[in-house]
Amino acid sequence: MTLRELAGERWLTVPNALSAVRLAGVPLFLWLLLGPRADGWALVVLAASGITDWLDGRIARALDQYSRLGELLDPLADRLYTVATLVAFLLRGIVPWWVLALIIGRDLVVSAALPLLRRKGYLAFPVLYVGKAATMCLLYAFPLLLLAQMDWAGADLARPVAYAFTAWGIALHLWSGTLYLIQLVRSPASVPAR
Repeated sequence: MTLRELAGERWLTVPNALSAVRLAGVPLFLWLLLGPRADGWALVVLAASGITDWLDGRIARALDQYSRLGELLDPLADRLYTVATLVAFLLRGIVPWWVLALIIGRDLVVSAALPLLRRKGYLAFPVLYVGKAATMCLLYAFPLLLLAQMDWAGADLARPVAYAFTAWGIALHLWSGTLYLIQLVRSPASVPAR
């Protein structure tokens, strides 16, 4: 995707609006987790983020409102929720530091590769299904990790399932990062439009 292609497309679509709402929920989510520690409400915001993430893709296909901007906003919202959740969980002692290091480290490596991709004429990496699967696993893991911390009868049941989704999410996240770097090496330079 080139910068010229992004400039020439429609921006105001229902899926893009849903992604913007998801992005606006990140600071609220963080405040709920770290301020009043209102875990139940934080869980509601996280669930709403997951639902709108699913909806924006469905609506984009149903209404033919696919856009390059949406292709950028959707993974940005996913990454921000991931980072916000991991930082809050680390500060609260819910996950160890190495979980944060692996997930954010992979994102930093892929982000560092973006200038090289842009030099070849592309704006972002194409979305990979393994990356979507990683995000899905982590989006299941985070609410389950939060549920495992709460004082309720299902906490002991939620814990091993949360750990399993976390492990799968991390493994797939690292694998998708590897695939992005392989794409970078193999992608030809795009021909600039005249």
